[in-house]
Amino acid sequence: MKIFISADIEGIAGIASWEEARQTSLDYPYFAEQMTEEVAAACEGANIAGAKEIVIKDAHGSGRNIDPSRLPENTKLIRGWSGHPYKMIDGIDESFDAIAFIGYHSHGGSDKNPLAHTINSSVVDYMKLNGEYLSEFLLHSYLATYLGVPTVFLSGDKGVCQEAKRFNENIITVVVSKGKGASSRSIHPNKSIKHIKVGMEEALKGDLAKNKVELPNKFSLEIRYNYHGNAYKNSFYPGVVQNSQKSIIFETDDYFEIMRAASFLI
Repeated sequence: MKIFISADIEGIAGIASWEEARQTSLDYPYFAEQMTEEVAAACEGANIAGAKEIVIKDAHGSGRNIDPSRLPENTKLIRGWSGHPYKMIDGIDESFDAIAFIGYHSHGGSDKNPLAHTINSSVVDYMKLNGEYLSEFLLHSYLATYLGVPTVFLSGDKGVCQEAKRFNENIITVVVSKGKGASSRSIHPNKSIKHIKVGMEEALKGDLAKNKVELPNKFSLEIRYNYHGNAYKNSFYPGVVQNSQKSIIFETDDYFEIMRAASFLI
């Protein structure tokens, strides 16, 4: 099996503050290490299930958070950002048997994680796809589906795990935290590592065909900005309509165009 893993940091065990996710902060090294450990656990579970090759996209901030020396030798780690519209799963293609998401978090506009956001919290209030709030998980899981790659596993906060089950009830999820106001309540970091390893193994030993879903025929992307000027400026992107002082809508029947538009509108 050939497996793709996308890893973020705002949905790992214990994290509760933006300072803990920023490389310039003294709090950051511990959480980068925990991110590495959770990704390594997913790789171990995948290998037990029979993975031969694992490609990992470090998908937080600079894209340079994971310690590659802590990963199994059959992994390839993508660091930094190429600028490709695939964003947090850049490097994926139709040759992969499955995709997993580690350390993911609730969507912008949610109260399920004190770090809830979609792509860029300094610019975007929230995004919606076909009227439903859009998380980074859902944005990229739709893309994997577009490429024919089933989503099999997700770890993160309770809110994003609930969203994954609505997308496909067969996705194995591991809830490592839940938010309350500006706080989070997490399981022990060692327990999250154990659960992720077991969950990933279970996910890949199951019937992967059950994780394939049908894409909608049409897509309507709404982006609501924090600043009204961004909505006006981005209304000049081809196909975009400004529908309120702070929001725009872009519609298409090709999901790749959603990813392309998101690359220029956020």
